[in-house]
Amino acid sequence: MEEQPKGVRDVKSAARTVEVLEVLGGLEGRPIGLRPLAERMDVPRSSLYALLQTLVSRGWVRTDATGSLYAIGVRALLVGTSYIDGDPWLAVVKPRLDALAEELGETVHFARLDGADVVYLATRESRHYLRPFSRVGRRLPAYATSLGKAVLAERTDADVEKLLPADLPALTEHTLDRPGLLADLAAVRERGYAVDNEEGTIGLRCFGVALRYEMPVVDAISCSTPIARLTPETERVIVEALGRARDAIERSAPAPAVAWR
Repeated sequence: MEEQPKGVRDVKSAARTVEVLEVLGGLEGRPIGLRPLAERMDVPRSSLYALLQTLVSRGWVRTDATGSLYAIGVRALLVGTSYIDGDPWLAVVKPRLDALAEELGETVHFARLDGADVVYLATRESRHYLRPFSRVGRRLPAYATSLGKAVLAERTDADVEKLLPADLPALTEHTLDRPGLLADLAAVRERGYAVDNEEGTIGLRCFGVALRYEMPVVDAISCSTPIARLTPETERVIVEALGRARDAIERSAPAPAVAWR
């Protein structure tokens, strides 16, 4: 969670509303009852119920016929779509992502750092039957993805330490611990691209490169392929194609008109 600017207090009702939407959004469409939601948020059920009814009436939250289960509503989709439609860098990346998917025949992604996670803003699936599946809006820990590690490697170790949570829960048996991650980020800086070697998903290797069109770097593109289909030659082709796509995107990207924080 981002720190509040000095001298600015949290508006309790606004903070609680945002927290409700973040919790429901993190459930990926799975409904939740009032009691477990209140327990997860550590708030009184009575005040949470009133807030949920307001959000239901405005379309931000939906409920079942019994009124006992809640999930994220369609208004959240509309706002998310507005974010994607208005992103100037995504407009540049999309055609390059299309070309990259066509050239490699593998799944490719475009993602942005958000806190200690990366969020997928665009994805193109492989044409192969055996392929990884992803979706726009998916959120994963930066430390366990090639996308995230490519972006983290653009920062100093001290800045990485400030960004990452105290604990780094393992997604697989191959997920790196903190010392292993810092050593790997040094290797990323040396070779110019990141590798996720089954750290996020067993049987999958991913290669990622950072996009340096704004500072600090927050965006990256990647290619994911099942290890069963990967050869040293395939890996070379993927890495070189990612490098060319990165160069083309950085040349075409507009200068940021607004310095977002």
